[in-house]
Amino acid sequence: MAAAEVTQRNGLRVTFDGKMTPQKLPRTGSAPIAVAVGGTMESIDGSLPPQLRRITIGINRNGLIDSTGLPVCEMHQIQPATTRNALQTCGPSIVGEGHFSAKILLPEQSPFPSEGKIFAFNGTYKGQPAILAHVYGTEPAPTSVTLPFQILRSKGTFGTTLTASLPRVTNKWGYVTGLEMTLQRRYSYRGKRRSFISAACPAPAGFPGAVFPLARASYDFAGEQPISSTLVRTCKVR
Repeated sequence: MAAAEVTQRNGLRVTFDGKMTPQKLPRTGSAPIAVAVGGTMESIDGSLPPQLRRITIGINRNGLIDSTGLPVCEMHQIQPATTRNALQTCGPSIVGEGHFSAKILLPEQSPFPSEGKIFAFNGTYKGQPAILAHVYGTEPAPTSVTLPFQILRSKGTFGTTLTASLPRVTNKWGYVTGLEMTLQRRYSYRGKRRSFISAACPAPAGFPGAVFPLARASYDFAGEQPISSTLVRTCKVR
């Protein structure tokens, strides 16, 4: 398995990891894939890490997110909501799932861990396409938070960018220590098989494969300069 990217600065260590499956893809056109990305944040001395305020994930331009024909979930349908209710309401819009972990700090208490599932839904945010990541935890009390990852397009190396800001409510007591998500969804629309995310292998003509930057993550923390890292992975032409 390819190594994760580890970045350290001012006593903060961020680990960024991910993969794409399958690794064998067409040279031209595209094929359905699953992309998994995730990061962990920790202070080297064991203290609480600074609070995560914003996360941006860029996906290589050879990958394409296309939600044509998928039902659209709206923020008000899943915020607030338990995981069960979110799935009942927006299950047809699901495009991925993942996991989160955090440290919770309450007055006159030692920090304690919290973790839970993430379900990602095809949605909109401020009138633009988005992935709505529904996070539900039970500590310090049953709470749901929806992170709207805006889907932005560009012409650079990373042709699709997912950007989300953490809601202010988490700044009162939450210190994110881990966040990972896998995006994948195959479905039918108007008699054709489709995939929410698809890709080609960017190997030049005559080469059986390629080494390429799969994804780039940038983390913005309170009181710190952003930390960025890039995952380099391989693919083969099928």
